[in-house]
Amino acid sequence: MDIKWNEILVKGDPLILGSQIGIALTMIGALVLITYLKKWRYLWDEWITTVDHKRIGIMYIIVAVLMFFRGGIDGLMMKAQTAAPDMKFLDAQHYDEVFTTHGVIMILFMAMPALIGLMNVVIPLQIGARDVAFPQLNALSFWLTFSGAMLFNISFVVGGSPDAGWTSYFPLAGKEFTPGVGNNYYAIGLQIAGAGTLMTGINFVVTILKMRTKGMTLMKMPMFTWTALLTNVLIIFAFPILTVALALMTFDRMFGTHFFTVSAGGNAMLWNNLFWLWGHPEVYIVVLPAFGMFSEIISTFSRKTLYGYKSMIISIVGIAILSFVVWVHHFYTMGSGPVVNSVFSITTMLIAVPTGVKIFNWLFTMRKGRIQFTTAMLWSLAFIPTFTIGGVTGVMLAMAAADYQYHNTLFLVAHFHYVLIPGVVYAVFAGFYYWWPKMFGHALNERLGKWHFWLFNIGFNLTFMPMFFLGLKGAVRRSYTFSAESGFAPLFALSAVGSLILAAGFAVLVYNIYWSARYAKRNISTDPWDARTLEWHTASPVQFYNFAQLPEVKTLDAFWHMKKKDKDALVLKENELEEIHMPSNSGLPFIMCVIFGAAGFFMVFEWIPLAAIAAAFIFVGLLVRSFDYNDGYHVKVDDIKKIERAWRDEK
Repeated sequence: MDIKWNEILVKGDPLILGSQIGIALTMIGALVLITYLKKWRYLWDEWITTVDHKRIGIMYIIVAVLMFFRGGIDGLMMKAQTAAPDMKFLDAQHYDEVFTTHGVIMILFMAMPALIGLMNVVIPLQIGARDVAFPQLNALSFWLTFSGAMLFNISFVVGGSPDAGWTSYFPLAGKEFTPGVGNNYYAIGLQIAGAGTLMTGINFVVTILKMRTKGMTLMKMPMFTWTALLTNVLIIFAFPILTVALALMTFDRMFGTHFFTVSAGGNAMLWNNLFWLWGHPEVYIVVLPAFGMFSEIISTFSRKTLYGYKSMIISIVGIAILSFVVWVHHFYTMGSGPVVNSVFSITTMLIAVPTGVKIFNWLFTMRKGRIQFTTAMLWSLAFIPTFTIGGVTGVMLAMAAADYQYHNTLFLVAHFHYVLIPGVVYAVFAGFYYWWPKMFGHALNERLGKWHFWLFNIGFNLTFMPMFFLGLKGAVRRSYTFSAESGFAPLFALSAVGSLILAAGFAVLVYNIYWSARYAKRNISTDPWDARTLEWHTASPVQFYNFAQLPEVKTLDAFWHMKKKDKDALVLKENELEEIHMPSNSGLPFIMCVIFGAAGFFMVFEWIPLAAIAAAFIFVGLLVRSFDYNDGYHVKVDDIKKIERAWRDEK
């Protein structure tokens, strides 16, 4: 591909020109502000080079919030285009690019970082560990995710966005139909971010299995830890499939191979199968942690132990296994035959059973509980009926014969959003309100939180409920316009109004974060919710070594048990303190992020010699890491006593 340096900027579209100007001004403003405040050294020492799991988790969350904004803008643009018949806000090509980037960003660069961020903050604390098993690998995981996200996001102003849908089906995704660099961004950006996610999966499986504190057997782990364990097992098995598929796509697009090119003997369905072999477990990779978060929050604010703890574990293990045997339900209309369709119809309906079990677990947990209607609890309560709508419509789609009617209509889009928004976004919001004091030492404002809750819920249902009826009336997805004669206009208009209310709800969350950072009380309790798990057995925000003495677990809901029946376990025994060994910060993960970003950028534009030179530096980085003999440092006992007395005296 002969692309010149002076031809790489996207030109000719006023929306993209405005974005280019906005990005440039934002970057200049950020650089000027950091320089004016003299924060470069602080950012480097405390954040960019950190290996502290809590700070890495916060950086994941920052990326997720930014990506939610970017993906949300894409969603509003689509709703503006379909708000009335024959709209000219976006042309067909720009609309294709917008719905492609919306799907990829929301799933891979918003949902995944948000959930992995909360796992990073909470899981080591819940299991009584001082950090994850491989701290520097954890930092590299974040920076690779960041690198892949930034590479993917510059596509709409540099080179052109991918436009083959978030599933990037062949032959549309091949060079014959999309000769530009857009789908190269898709192939390379997702490979880089996927490598970071796979490292996270390995890291957390090892952390949970090998670093639990004394007495914490598997059957005494909090439910969020259990769902995190199963999620990361799924990541280890599923993400290599995506990596292989993207590598084959890269070979097809850049080196003339024909894995998916039908005219040259390839098989386009091979891509579909590989994609959904990853894609359907991916749905549960993002939903399972949410189930764990809802379990923690509902249990805490019902003042009860989670009902049916063992049945909950059995159900999530069942979901994890079944998630790998349902992918063909995406192909009911593609000629697989009645036998294959029937088998996968049964497995798809079967996966609804363990999912339904958890609904009853949560309902029975609340039964006769003393429920507190905090913002976090409101999100958890709203999740149950909205997610149930998504689940029931999923069972409708699972029936192969009926799917011939629903397939490729907006009914499917509505179902998908009724699963993922309550099942992921509601959980992330609930997790923010619940664990924010643990991360920052202050709570988010509850009054603003309830405005956020009601606006977002009303907006969500107004946006996506009409799409069920539009789909049943025959409105297809991926279409950028419709005619007045179709009769779709009123429901499309209602959906567009709902999206504005939805956006207003997100804006309230952003304002809440700003307001709380400036004005919220800092003298709150380290255990403001009267919680049940070990992360609340520490300071808020948590000291860098997590625990002065690793706690001993004797039962499920260990912290609750300590508060009610074993108060001596809450007392710090200063005469038993020992030095704590901690890992040193490292700039290497960030440097690797820059190198991967450069190599990826050159690969996107098929400047292979430059990409090879950049890739050589990746191996240099690995070599440097191999000869890194820094064993960390020790925290002195006197320093531990000083830190512990400060927060315990305040408490």
